[in-house]
Amino acid sequence: MADETAGEAGGVEDTGKTGEVAAAAALPGPGGPAGTGLAGPVAGAVGIEMRDLRRSYGAVRALDGLSLTISPGELVALLGPSGCGKTTALRALAGFERPDSGEIVVGGTDVTGVPANKRGMGMVFQAYSLFPNLTALDNVAFGLRLRRMPARKRRARAGELLELVGLGAQAGQYQHQLSGGQQQRVALARALAIEPRVLLLDEPLSALDAQVRAQLRDEIRSLQTRLGITTLFVTHDQEEALSMADRVGVMRSGQLEQLAAPEIVYAWPETPFVAEFVGTVNRLPGTLTDGGTVEVTGQRLPVLEVGSQNLAGDVDVLVRPEAVVVTAVSDGAAGDGRGSLGRVVQRSFRGAITRVQVELPGVARAAVGGKGSAELADATADTAGLVVADVATIQVGDLAPGAEVRVTLAERPVLVTAPARA
Repeated sequence: MADETAGEAGGVEDTGKTGEVAAAAALPGPGGPAGTGLAGPVAGAVGIEMRDLRRSYGAVRALDGLSLTISPGELVALLGPSGCGKTTALRALAGFERPDSGEIVVGGTDVTGVPANKRGMGMVFQAYSLFPNLTALDNVAFGLRLRRMPARKRRARAGELLELVGLGAQAGQYQHQLSGGQQQRVALARALAIEPRVLLLDEPLSALDAQVRAQLRDEIRSLQTRLGITTLFVTHDQEEALSMADRVGVMRSGQLEQLAAPEIVYAWPETPFVAEFVGTVNRLPGTLTDGGTVEVTGQRLPVLEVGSQNLAGDVDVLVRPEAVVVTAVSDGAAGDGRGSLGRVVQRSFRGAITRVQVELPGVARAAVGGKGSAELADATADTAGLVVADVATIQVGDLAPGAEVRVTLAERPVLVTAPARA
């Protein structure tokens, strides 16, 4: 396939993904060679079922019984660290990887053994993967050419798609004349040109700078919603997943830890891994009591049932920074005995919020975990723990380094887990 399609493209340089790019570009769409235009959602949007997928590479289990259902027109993001299996899952759906066992059903049809170029899917790769000797217009029209669409029609459709992604004026430019964001827009237009039943996004924003990444993230989501195309998006970036997806699946060791709406995954994590991978989380020592509550920082809070089974006695309580309330002792507003006394170690301005880090003497097991914890200073005493709070900047007031404070927790259900340390 790679040699054949490269020849048709006019001597495309082999970038290591030529075969996959060509296969993805050549996938047949539901509208036939003439296409159906760009007005409204894709007709007959399809659902996806991945049933008990398993894939091993030697002793490594990339997929370990993965099951995932995506509704027609839905955008689902698979989120997780490197090596969790998210890219293998996407490649299995695309047809670039054959699972050792399990089934892949698209639109009610089992496609597990169907070649990639017959699955009706468009794919956008992490590294753009444009053909360097083709213009932006010809890159977009590449799949249409392989489908034998007449030259006038394919150039007209490619031009429409470049306009759709904001690059109508760059139709005649080559890869080296386009910025990273522009190249990825061309790749997106190319994937959509064939009117795929399913759109696959393999970390398409990871090579872009922050400003372009944020802009393109919004554009992709807006376009996907407008077209109504069923989409699977793979990323290791929690912000991308939470802001773009209808549902987020957090993966670990080839399995789904949780699959839910972004706000549910963030606010109601089902496992400690989900809590700590998706954002920053405080670990505070607590004690489970009868009646489904936990005593922590002098308070009694309800416990989330999911993930808290088979625990008793001492536990760690997982709390988001925005659920931590820090009040200066001098204010006299937190003198009811609840909470823990501490001292502000540092604070970090973040625009609308300020992150305040507090040392809690005598609360030795308090700690901060998650993707945002690397920036935190070490505790200054062996018996001290740490907690961070996100405070509205306009309310920071006297919470300066060295200030004596009282730390309490918002009255909401919390996730508990076995203590991380003795």
